[in-house]
Amino acid sequence: MRAEKKQMVEEIAGLMKDRAVVLMSYQGLKANAFNAFRAKVAGEQVKGKCQVVQNTLIKKAAASLGYSDLADADLNGDTAMVTGPDAVSLAKAVKEFAADKENAKDHVKIKLAFVEGQLLNAADALALANLPPKEVVLGQLLGLIQAPASGIARAINAKVASVLYLLDAYRSKLEKEQTA
Repeated sequence: MRAEKKQMVEEIAGLMKDRAVVLMSYQGLKANAFNAFRAKVAGEQVKGKCQVVQNTLIKKAAASLGYSDLADADLNGDTAMVTGPDAVSLAKAVKEFAADKENAKDHVKIKLAFVEGQLLNAADALALANLPPKEVVLGQLLGLIQAPASGIARAINAKVASVLYLLDAYRSKLEKEQTA
């Protein structure tokens, strides 16, 4: 392999390592629309990168990282590789872009995704896009974890309150007996 190709494979492998990867087709897409998508992916919400990459280079980079499922995947046609730290936000960005009737409809389709060592087909990658954001899931998880503890705290407070009510009733009874 030529030195330039080796360097390109190393760069692609660096983009893929420990990150989510979504591969999409973009055939027939206008350059302005594609550049707008790249800017959205690079934005603060997604923090990703979108590049047009040859299928053979993707496979070689995947093989160099030990991602055998991705290296053996059937890739053909034009391919854009979208990489980023969060698979859900990547999938959402691609899905929203593909649904844009004005710019991308019928031009952009998810081919597959590679997330945490798992190769996902197009349908599974689109299912990722329907998940709530990571912060929402973490909040829901925290709520589930806190629910038993807050229930215990309420039960303890109720018992303490009932003891206080009992003592108050006893004090009132003693006061009535002393005045009588």
